Amino acid sequence: MRCPSVLIARFAVSFASIALWSPLSSQVQVPPAPWRGAGPTPCVGSDGGIFQCPPPPRVIVIRAGRLFDSRTGQMLTKQTVILTGDRIIDVGPQKQIIIPAGSQIIDLSEATVLPGLIDAHTHMFNIRAAGGSTEASMLIAVQNAQADLRAGFTAARDMSSHGNGYGDVAIRDAINQGRIDGPRYQVSTRGIVWSATPLNPAAPDSPLASAVVRNVEEARAAVHDQIGYGADWIKLFPAGAYSFTATGEAQYQVTYPMPVLQALIDETHRLGKKAACHVYGGEGQKNAIIAGCDTIEHAFGLDQDQANMMVQKGLRYDPTLIRYIEPYMDDNDAKSTGGKYRMTPIFEKAVQLAAATSGLKIMMGSGADGSTYAHGTQALDFEALVKRGGLTPVRAIQAATTVNAEVLGWEDQIGSIDKGKYADLIAVSGDPLADITELQRVRFVMKGGKVIRNELPK
Repeated sequence: MRCPSVLIARFAVSFASIALWSPLSSQVQVPPAPWRGAGPTPCVGSDGGIFQCPPPPRVIVIRAGRLFDSRTGQMLTKQTVILTGDRIIDVGPQKQIIIPAGSQIIDLSEATVLPGLIDAHTHMFNIRAAGGSTEASMLIAVQNAQADLRAGFTAARDMSSHGNGYGDVAIRDAINQGRIDGPRYQVSTRGIVWSATPLNPAAPDSPLASAVVRNVEEARAAVHDQIGYGADWIKLFPAGAYSFTATGEAQYQVTYPMPVLQALIDETHRLGKKAACHVYGGEGQKNAIIAGCDTIEHAFGLDQDQANMMVQKGLRYDPTLIRYIEPYMDDNDAKSTGGKYRMTPIFEKAVQLAAATSGLKIMMGSGADGSTYAHGTQALDFEALVKRGGLTPVRAIQAATTVNAEVLGWEDQIGSIDKGKYADLIAVSGDPLADITELQRVRFVMKGGKVIRNELPK
């Protein structure tokens, strides 16, 4: 157990660092003048590494044939977006917008322009292979992050680093500093799990995997520890595996004792952060809702009473639908039940129930993990939310724009195409309100005014 004064001191230092390197800013410095090295004066990161400075901002004009207004859910036509640097400075009908002389024009008049998408449940790191190196894991994570960005996800919430410690913090910060391209991340680092078995000094807990807690005091300390290392969210696991009874009733494992779960969430909130709870159903899921976990993830067994309680408490639901209706789910259920029972229809009904519950805000989170769900393909979830979850195309897109932006606390920065917000834009050839699968074929991606991808006809 760490000395409380040391823990608090380290947390204070780390919190100051987090405030300096805010998730939506890119702060760099230049070396002291005069620069006497090769080429023009470079920029310097917080770790002292140098890199080419970004070009000075210029005015860019985007002509949008169709533009999705995520706030109202309307599809507008013949719109113009003007941006300078990484921000939108004006948007409106083409006839009403004055284009500054000398602007760069990007013609998307035959396309549909939308806000950059936000995936609320990713795992940038694959599960770390036995004996795998830190360097290999980091390279794979960077590749995954860049695949997500190219698919149109300009922001994301990462929901644990899969045995890679605080590597997600390093990648988040590198993206924010402009070192590599990737989504605007909020990260949850290691996650926190429960064990009723006393610590064995001969086999200590892994410092890279989820933190293990065994009582309320350790629970609060683990929250401090992870936020001190840079976590934006605390990932919790109140309900574990599911199984079926002989009569086909789904049953779910409960993990944390309720006082421990409440301590984890209360401490997270006291420190100004939010908690996300991995649950499948049953008492553990109900405990997460009662304790006030900010986002309820998966929730195969969601019922109406729980959905109503979530509305009352202002909690958000993140189903990650595709991730848990993949073919392997049926394979596992067939093996364990002799082909008698399946979780997939139970889960689909839960999402449909949530969609029909007035006031319950549904998020878009994929659960993409580089194992059974490839990064860059998570727009499959839009189709699933519409065709199997009961959402309208408008609501499915809003789940990945306005709703997720609100959950992340970034609703004044991203999630809609509005003056003053980041110039995070994507475009598809067709109309996703008529064919939601269009989002699986993103052709143009811009993040912060930088064109990442443009495969639309010139």
